[in-house]
This record gives sequence, C-alpha cells and structure tokens, in this order.
Amino acid sequence: MTGSQPKAFPVSWDQFHRDARALAWRLSGQGQWQAIVAITRGGLVPAAIVARELDIRLIESICVASYHDYTSQGELRVLKTVQPHLLDLGGGEGAGILIIDDLVDTGKTARVVREMMPKAHFATVYAKPQGRPLVDTFVTEVSQDTWIYFPWDMGWQFQPPIREGGA
Repeated sequence: MTGSQPKAFPVSWDQFHRDARALAWRLSGQGQWQAIVAITRGGLVPAAIVARELDIRLIESICVASYHDYTSQGELRVLKTVQPHLLDLGGGEGAGILIIDDLVDTGKTARVVREMMPKAHFATVYAKPQGRPLVDTFVTEVSQDTWIYFPWDMGWQFQPPIREGGA
C-alpha cells in the first residue's frame, strides 16, 4: 500500500458471502469450468462458495506467499503449484480452469499465477486499480490505498466511533 494512512474497509462474513455469490453469478454462463484453482489463503473461502454455486467439484490450490506480516507485501514465494495434469484439462495452459482469489492488489501474485496458467479465467471478489487489468472478472473495486479487513482476520471487539479516531 502507498500513502501515509490507508483507508479501512472491514468486510463481515455476511458481506463477503454475498460478494462471493455475486462473483459466482457473474461467472455463471461465462464458460464450462472444469476445475477451480484457489490461491491460498485468501482464495479458499470464495473458491468454496463459487464451487458450490457453480457445482464445480474439482478444486485445487496454488500457494503463493506475499504478505508476511499482514501489513505489507514482501518477496513472493510459490510454496505449491497445481498438479500438472490440471493444466491440460481444457486443451492446455489452464484453459477451462477458474482461478479464484479474494483480492488482486498490486498484481504481483496474479502475474505469477497467470504465467503458470495463461489461458485460465482469473476471478477475484475485490480488485484494486494496479491489479485490476490482470483479472477477468471481479465484483468490487476499491482504491489502491484501501486496506480490506477480511472476516477471517478479525475478531469480535469494540470499534470506536469515527469521530473518535475509529476506522
């Protein structure tokens, strides 16, 4: 993220579920998806929702670590790739595969995954301007200086009012 103070965008479980279902709705009718590849960890939850809504049973993951301290992106590390036979399902290079992630931010992770599966359809729930050109389908665009607080990163606690410095 750039800038001095990022904008906060907290997302509840209910909102995330609605947004992930909206992503599935946008994807329905766009192709005959043979498999989903979820980018871990953020892509696991929306991939489960999309898989249910589109009745896709073959789900794989690709593990790319970029956020090492929950506040800033660091060096990208590919920890696990997809099974090679998946790349051949729809005719090669990932055709017929639906890649799912929670967010495309700077596009660093998306570029690495796109290189592995250039013909796959890349979909995210949220997109920021720098990474947006790398995805085919998304639901909500937020500004580059927005930090999204996903429900799996939050706990139940008091939030001070905005006028008192709360987010």
